Amino acid sequence: MNFDISQQPQIVQQAYGLVMQVWELAQGWLLSPAAWSQFGLLLVAWFAARFANQRLQPFLKKWLTPESAASYLDRGRLFVGQFLPLLLPLLAYVFTGIGESVVRSLFDSGAVIAFGKRIFLFIAVRAMVRDIIKDPLFGLIGRYVLLPIAGVYVLGLMDFATAWLDGAVVPLGNLSFSLLDLLRFIVVGGIIFWLGRWSNDQSATLIQKQEAMRPATRQLAVKAAEIGIFGVAFLIFLNIMGIPLTSLAVLTGAIGVGLGFGLQKIASNFISGVILLLEGQATVGDYVELDGGEAGTIVKMTARAAILETYDGRWIVVPNEDFITTRVVNYSDQGSANRYEAPFSVSYDTDINKVPAIIEAAVGKLDFVLDDPDGPDCELRGFGDSGIDFAVEFWVNGIDDGRNKYTPQVLFAVWNALKDAGIEIPYPHRVVEIKGGSLT
Repeated sequence: MNFDISQQPQIVQQAYGLVMQVWELAQGWLLSPAAWSQFGLLLVAWFAARFANQRLQPFLKKWLTPESAASYLDRGRLFVGQFLPLLLPLLAYVFTGIGESVVRSLFDSGAVIAFGKRIFLFIAVRAMVRDIIKDPLFGLIGRYVLLPIAGVYVLGLMDFATAWLDGAVVPLGNLSFSLLDLLRFIVVGGIIFWLGRWSNDQSATLIQKQEAMRPATRQLAVKAAEIGIFGVAFLIFLNIMGIPLTSLAVLTGAIGVGLGFGLQKIASNFISGVILLLEGQATVGDYVELDGGEAGTIVKMTARAAILETYDGRWIVVPNEDFITTRVVNYSDQGSANRYEAPFSVSYDTDINKVPAIIEAAVGKLDFVLDDPDGPDCELRGFGDSGIDFAVEFWVNGIDDGRNKYTPQVLFAVWNALKDAGIEIPYPHRVVEIKGGSLT
């Protein structure tokens, strides 16, 4: 099986040489008793791993799946439990390693069983990418970076691939880097920032459970922890990649120039967000109204903006700067009471001295109307064209969303109370006077 490829390109000659090496290795394995014994050991290790996995999986799954995640131990068990899909290939790898020591002592050879161990590692990487990594970005890195690397490692071409990637230099202006550096950058960065994201989620969950802290303080602590965790992850990443921190001076200068020209609003909104979280004048759960007419409940506060949810389900993104530079009306402070009023009118034939007591008694029976800080208060407001104008003021624990939540029920109570007392609610009357004739 020899061909004359001296006239072919260099890469074709290298590939042909690798194919010939693989062919000669395969022939040696097929004709060697030691190779067949190693194949047998691989099968034994695999079936032993399957047997052990079937026995261990139910016990481990039960122990690593607590009913709640209240304690640090329970959260740690849940974290470890997500790696259960790796149990089978790792058991096979361990059993193969035990068999490898025996084979090498008998035949002084272990190439086949070493190849099998690499296959089991590839199966473990595939299980991790398929069953463990849930993040879309890291899943993409796993499919198109980790799996190909594992495949090259299985075939024993890691040294060749590493040398080729290291020799493939990509010029970028005055800088240049190899494809190996780029690949290392992606893999190391993905692992570090995946760990950083997991750490950030755990710290955010822990901080949000601290009910003794004010909501604004919790939000600030979450943001500070996020910045600190990813800042440390970034420094660790630079250290691992061998990038000196002094090289960030140029980048820092460029960022400073960018802030001075194009990122002024972003910087202003970020600083405004920090001020809002520190002062706590507006926080998640508050119903606010801005000078521009935006009104709604704050459902989320980010580094750049606050998200308001209106009562018709729409979300409004309001820059943090608007909370600092404009007038903001805050109708609530985590469930504080608010006062509203419901206007109504009665006929001029009514004894108006009886109206306040009737209305206050009727409105006071509603279960959502508070007696503290003050009970219902019916006030005379004026004398209109068709009737006498009143309004009943009442306190509730919450927000009346545009007179659509509490006020209609109060008006029903007013109507029924006036009807029961025989008091007429007026409607407009017009007197038409005809001069110089009569209707015929």
